[in-house]
Order: sequence, then C-alpha cells, then structure tokens
Amino acid sequence: MAGKQALNIVKMKKMKLDGVPLSMLTAYDFPSARLAEEAGIDLILVGDSLGNVVLGYDSTLPVTIEDMVYHTRAVTRGAEHTFIVADMPFMTYHGGIDETLRSVRRLMQEGRAHAVKMEGGLEICNTVASVVSAGVPVLGHIGLTPQSVNMIGGYRVQGKDPQDAKRLMDEAKALEAAGAFGVVLELVTEEVAEAISKELSIPTIGIGAGRYCDGQVLVFHDLLRYASPYREKRFVKTYADVGSLIREGISQYVQEVKQRSFPDESHIFAADETVLESLYGAAGKGVK
Repeated sequence: MAGKQALNIVKMKKMKLDGVPLSMLTAYDFPSARLAEEAGIDLILVGDSLGNVVLGYDSTLPVTIEDMVYHTRAVTRGAEHTFIVADMPFMTYHGGIDETLRSVRRLMQEGRAHAVKMEGGLEICNTVASVVSAGVPVLGHIGLTPQSVNMIGGYRVQGKDPQDAKRLMDEAKALEAAGAFGVVLELVTEEVAEAISKELSIPTIGIGAGRYCDGQVLVFHDLLRYASPYREKRFVKTYADVGSLIREGISQYVQEVKQRSFPDESHIFAADETVLESLYGAAGKGVK
C-alpha cells in the first residue's frame, strides 16, 4: 500500500502500551500478501499452516524449510511495506544452534522475512535467546502448537485447569525473558489468555484465545472461506465466502464453453481480408 510504513518490534510494544490491537493474517503467495497489505493488515505470518491449506497435507509436519523459503519470498514481494514473520518448520530448531541458525538465515536472507516464529515453551527458550542474540526477532507460540499435536493428544483447548494455566503463564514469561518480541496464544481459554496478556510487557496475539489478547491472527483461507470442503471453526469469523464465488464462476465458465457461448464476438480478434486471402485464396474471401 503506497505510503504505508512497516511496523517494527518497538512500535508493536508501544501499541500494546497504548491499547491499540494488532491485526495479523497468514498469507502464502504474492497476490494474497498484496491484497492483505492493501487492506491495511499490520503483520503477515507466512505460516507452516500452508501445509494444510495450500499444499494439501493433513498436518504441518511435512512442511520443509525449502517450502517456507519459497512461500516467504513470494509474500515479501507482494507486501513490501508490511512486517512479515516466517514460521520455522518442524524440527528445524530443535537440534544444534548452528543448524537452527542456518534455517533462520535462509528465511531472513532468501525469504526476506523480518522475523521468525517458533512453537514451544521452556524447552526452546535457550534457542530463542540465541537467535535473538544473533539479531533476529522471534515470535513465540504457545497453547495449541500444531507441530507437537502428536504429543499433546490432538487439537485441544489449552488452559482449562489450574496446572495447565500455570504452565502456560510460565512458558509465556520464559519466552519474554528469552527475548521474544511477542507470543501467539492458540486455542487458550479466554481467562488464561487475558491473564498472560496483562502479565507480559510484550504483545500477545490470539487465535482462538478470546477477546483480551493484544492482537488477533487468522488464517487467510479461513477468514475468506477459501477451501473445499470448508471445516467450520468456532473461533473463526467468515468475512467473505470466496470459495463459493470461485466455484460458481468456474462452473459458469464450464457451461458457457460447453454451450459455445464463450468466447463471443466481444472476445475475438478479427483479421482483414488480405489475411483470409493468404489462407484460403481469393475464393475464400467470404470465409468466416
């Protein structure tokens, strides 16, 4: 968007202090990112959720660093004036720090991201601190962490009992202490998400975490119901049903091709008579 200035982590922290919510949306390609920027989005997340919604996998686990670099590069070309965060895919930040930094470097240098996101709590705090020390902003992610779905027993709401609430609070504080500039809270009870948001000095960004986070994030394809079949989600609001419009538009195109009503005269390019003579001879001047 012409004249728009990208946010930075200092401005985001001030927005939290001023009570100004952050809007965040996933995007996975150039046109989606361009449209999101034109609409005024604050941050774009190139999420590994692209595995589910773009690449056709049944989870985020098969997504590779090559996938993330490719899609991040497309998004940064489409949204040149928006702060862009790229997900670190499964098992790219749980080995040695050298391996982690190689993946981070690819997302920042090749993908042109402004920051990276990592799922996890206490177990990744040392890694977060090392990446931040290398000069790279890190967005944390706790609650439902899809990369760990096999360990946490499925897609369940987090923070439903005192022990789990304390765990989430401890993880959020640890990520802040490690230098994260913000924390995504996914599928967390509203009361726990509110308490964490009040406790931290860095922004919280909720998805299915209630009304009191410092910002909200949704998946592009959920917000626009751009999927088939579309699975309803309680924490999602549909703002436009483009999936139905696309299906209806393609269906109409198919029918018009079958009926030979497309293309019609307004879509064609006509040749003059000299071209017809070269093709058919003088006797074919009347051929159409």
